[in-house]
Amino acid sequence: MIHSLFETPSAYRPSDVEMAAPVPPVQAVLFDFSNTIFQMIDLETWLRRVGAATGRSAVLDEPGAVSEISDRLSAAFRLPSVVALQRGRDLSAEQHRRAMHAWWEQVDFLRGAEKEAYRELTAPDAWVPYSDTEPVLRALRERGLRIAVVSDFAWDLRTHLAHHGHDALIDTCVISYEQGREKPDPQLFLKACADLGVDPRATLMVGDNPVRDGGAAACGLRTYILPAEYRTGERGLTDVLRLVT
Repeated sequence: MIHSLFETPSAYRPSDVEMAAPVPPVQAVLFDFSNTIFQMIDLETWLRRVGAATGRSAVLDEPGAVSEISDRLSAAFRLPSVVALQRGRDLSAEQHRRAMHAWWEQVDFLRGAEKEAYRELTAPDAWVPYSDTEPVLRALRERGLRIAVVSDFAWDLRTHLAHHGHDALIDTCVISYEQGREKPDPQLFLKACADLGVDPRATLMVGDNPVRDGGAAACGLRTYILPAEYRTGERGLTDVLRLVT
């Protein structure tokens, strides 16, 4: 096989026969988790849960308190010491906890309440599906497609799937903290395909990060990247159904 001098770096090397053959139909879909099929509860709800757990609720009733805390969280997240700890935070539960605590301790309302804040972040009901998540997952299963979640996450996201009754709609989960790898590492996508028993060339990856989720293209998968925006309504997942017909 003669390769182009400008070939895109890839973990995938199709054979001459594969490149000449028709593209196989999609048999499986991999989904990112956070901001793709599930999202965290809104900031005020999370803060009020932390406040209730620590006796700090009255602070949140002051005019502009939630907005001020939001601004301080944003500013603290840009601090070099906080930024440094965010790198690789999803490789282990301990790394993630340390990174979040270092961030929250910069904010008056959360300082000293880091343990409670983390508990509320990871609670089963702290992450909720978008309104179009379940209908799309069910439609894919009805069409006979296999489904996986491939996510950079620092704890067992299956607890959130189970809480909302979505665990039966997912065949397997490949999570960074369990694998010691983060996307776009090709091994995460390839493991999901292997777990599902499907060819990467017959698999679609759906996510919201062109670098991390789009990395699936480097190992033979097709990719669909959603706009990286905070959605309060449908996520736009019905478009996936058009891509698998």
